[in-house]
Amino acid sequence: MEKVALVTGAGRGIGAAAARELAARGYHVIVNYRRDEAAAKAVVDAIEEAGGTAEPVRADVREPRQVEDLIAACRRLDVLVCNANIQPPFAPLATMTWEDFAGKVMGELAAVFHVSKLALALMRERRQGRIVYVSSVSAEAVRPGAVAHGTAKAALEAFARQVAGEAGAYGITVNIVAPGGVRTDASAGLRTPEAEAALGRRSVLGRMLEPEDVAAVIAAVAAGGFHAVTGTRVAVDAGHGVIIGR
Repeated sequence: MEKVALVTGAGRGIGAAAARELAARGYHVIVNYRRDEAAAKAVVDAIEEAGGTAEPVRADVREPRQVEDLIAACRRLDVLVCNANIQPPFAPLATMTWEDFAGKVMGELAAVFHVSKLALALMRERRQGRIVYVSSVSAEAVRPGAVAHGTAKAALEAFARQVAGEAGAYGITVNIVAPGGVRTDASAGLRTPEAEAALGRRSVLGRMLEPEDVAAVIAAVAAGGFHAVTGTRVAVDAGHGVIIGR
């Protein structure tokens, strides 16, 4: 029977690249999107042109009823990649409202809670499965204006570790992939030539990441040889984390 992977927020950026990579590894990919149907269909078209199979499914993964329909469309589920992006407000605490802060944190958790709960039910039936949560180095690093984003991602990682503890008895692995600076549409408003140059200087590889860099790691964790690895965080940051003070 065909293996199935669900990638949330797969219409662009890291999610789209992960969908293409998993399809190349033989998975039928459910390309989840919330608003941009044309972008999701473009991802599906690219997968099919490369010889893979995929289908777009619209759902806001913060909404339980929509998640029920999304999981029903999967029929079976071998891999879940939780990547849906809840756009954060970038501002210091002094100027941030509680509503904006809570909206990011609660949205981030809702987007993984509902999908994980129903996906795990499918995986437990077959006593196997792989879940990958896409986080960010901001869960551990401090940078200006990232109080909401960093807090939300730290909460996501705590959630992922708890899920790993519950899922292990059923042969299901749960891991976290935490990217650094990635050149995507979502980050376009924060990127300037100066910011990109600074990121390059603070990384071992001397460059920003592309979505495909992160997708390759997601696919390796989800569909590679990580069968005995669970509850682990893999930072994909071009070596940014090993350089101090540059």
